[in-house]
Amino acid sequence: MDLSEIQSALRDLKLDAWLFYDHHHRDPIAERILGLDPHAHVTRRWYYVVPAQGEPHKLVHRIEQGRLDSLSGAKTQYSSWQELQGGLETMLAPYHRIAMQYSPGNAIMYVSMVDAGTVELLREMGKIIVSSADLVSQFEAVLSQEQIASHYEAQKALDEILAEGFRAIERRLKSGVTEYEMMTWFQQAIERAGMVTENGPNVSVNENSSDSHYEPTASRSRQIKSGDFLLIDIWSRMNRQGTCWYDITWTGVVGREPSEREQQIFATVKNARDAAIRAVQGAFAQKEAIAGWQADDAARNVICEAGFAAYFTHRTGHNIGTELHGNGAHLDNLETHDERRILPFTCFSVEPGIYLPEFGVRSEINMMTSRDKAEVTGRIQQELVRI
Repeated sequence: MDLSEIQSALRDLKLDAWLFYDHHHRDPIAERILGLDPHAHVTRRWYYVVPAQGEPHKLVHRIEQGRLDSLSGAKTQYSSWQELQGGLETMLAPYHRIAMQYSPGNAIMYVSMVDAGTVELLREMGKIIVSSADLVSQFEAVLSQEQIASHYEAQKALDEILAEGFRAIERRLKSGVTEYEMMTWFQQAIERAGMVTENGPNVSVNENSSDSHYEPTASRSRQIKSGDFLLIDIWSRMNRQGTCWYDITWTGVVGREPSEREQQIFATVKNARDAAIRAVQGAFAQKEAIAGWQADDAARNVICEAGFAAYFTHRTGHNIGTELHGNGAHLDNLETHDERRILPFTCFSVEPGIYLPEFGVRSEINMMTSRDKAEVTGRIQQELVRI
């Protein structure tokens, strides 16, 4: 935990304090930001307040009184619920506007970790509870130079694996190859390149490509054959602790030229993707703030104007960090109204899609920001792949 940075951020946001609270590991965000052991035995509530100025303070149960000893600040202990409430009132007496892992209306559920009862208790004490969403973005999503370099390392390797994967499908067409077999091929290629992945990737043809989280299995997998429409969504990071993910989606056709309908859908998705890219790049070039919902609107408006709003069923993009779906701003004004700012030195996907009953198109790239620039980090698909 960098106390001075947290306090500086609190002052910038005109907040009096940031209150961290946990019980049975219900708040992994607090654990990561404070540098606590995620495997520690936590059976009693603890509280840790970081003020905008001055020393932090701990409130811990007597039978787990050492739980926050790695952190700076004075310590108060409690046993009874009366001591707990009294300790909270005393500890928080100097502070009025307090940030917590809370989201009004659960609008940004990714940071909504504090239970309603705790918020009610603090409001009864006269406190104004403010969402810590922007603070969490700053301390969870902003990447170090080493993490940024690891993203580009993964990007270079995975772009090459994807290109070779398309060639592998072409070689195997005559003898026969399934979605599941190619998923396994990609997993093995990722491992050979010194990277790791989660479940997946998504290798899907025809109507399966309209299922944006489709994952073939040995028992449920279509054969890839000439005439098919193909989608590959693939993601990985270098196999070292603290590295940043790279996550892309490409589409193409097998053994033929694309139909007019496929070309139309791909062009619409591509234009939507590029509209979001321009919106983010323009904001950073002008040093203007841009929130996740605004970037989503830029892409979504293109698809809506083309008449395919009903077929774009997810957000435009997600934050990317040491977790594939990170805790920074998502490009979202559909599933949530994400008002978090897209911060410098963060990474995120741009991946609009149109999912018709017979096939689906998604075009996914990643972007990395600096203080006055935002750039696409890998190859950009400009036309449907021909296999």
